[in-house]
Amino acid sequence: MAVYTDLSDEDLAGLIAAYDLGQPLALKGIAEGVENSNFLLETEAGRFILTIFEKRTKRADLPFFMDVMERLAAKGVPAPRPMRTRAGGLLSDVHGKACAIITFLTGVSPKRPNAAQCRAIGVKLAEMHVALADFPGARANALSIDAWGPLIWPRRALAGELRPGLADAVEADLAVVQKSWPHGLPQGVIHADLFPDNTLFLGDEAKGLIDFYFACTDALAYDLAVCLNAWCFEPRGAFNLTKGQALIGGYEGVRKLSADEREALPLLARGAALRFFATRLADWAETPPGALVRPKDPLEYADKLGFHRSAKGVGDYGG
Repeated sequence: MAVYTDLSDEDLAGLIAAYDLGQPLALKGIAEGVENSNFLLETEAGRFILTIFEKRTKRADLPFFMDVMERLAAKGVPAPRPMRTRAGGLLSDVHGKACAIITFLTGVSPKRPNAAQCRAIGVKLAEMHVALADFPGARANALSIDAWGPLIWPRRALAGELRPGLADAVEADLAVVQKSWPHGLPQGVIHADLFPDNTLFLGDEAKGLIDFYFACTDALAYDLAVCLNAWCFEPRGAFNLTKGQALIGGYEGVRKLSADEREALPLLARGAALRFFATRLADWAETPPGALVRPKDPLEYADKLGFHRSAKGVGDYGG
């Protein structure tokens, strides 16, 4: 979450007039993340999140994201519910950009997740996959394996500046992953970005899954691989096996992995690390001046790739 587009009082009043939310009472920018402009909005009807879609988010994808969140909220998975306008739409416009207002969920994003929280998010991830098993919509993963090279190659020099030899090491990772990337695994709608800062907890209880703007149709086990990268590493690329066991165990308590998924999980985890290294490298190079945002360090994922190179099987991840 971040702020790239400012709103005047007149902008806000015109936007809120399309909804049955009463008068606006307060609006505060949220200066986190790298993708869209986000605000905490308070109205006479309660607290909401207002998102203005920027950068990589394509307008044609927005109905898919809104429908996914609405379906999850209706099925009891703790996702935000998009608010409909008086005309029944899920999207509005401001400054020529699409925007949405969604329900505000309470909770705190964990800074250093513990094993119990890893187990809880494994459970919620699997519940999300099950809840969306009959979802009729589909969206290709625009940041899947074919996208990583084009993000990395033009920025080889920057990678080398961040760490000597890094560009060559990452290109070798990419070659290995491209050669052996698994196909034919169970598919469905995945979150694709379920980091701790896209979750909300009260203690060890997961109370919210948020920021579905990378959701897409892909291998379900890839979503789990993203979470292993995001939840189970300690600083400097050390994998916490206890957290990995908790996350995979929580997931399999709801949805069992197939033998093919278990075999593929180490390669999927390596690929997921490449995906986030690639986009972080691009954001590091291109975050516009003046934005209220600090780009995330690509070296965090360079360190994680070091672990993935040495992993021999799913047991190294706690499976």
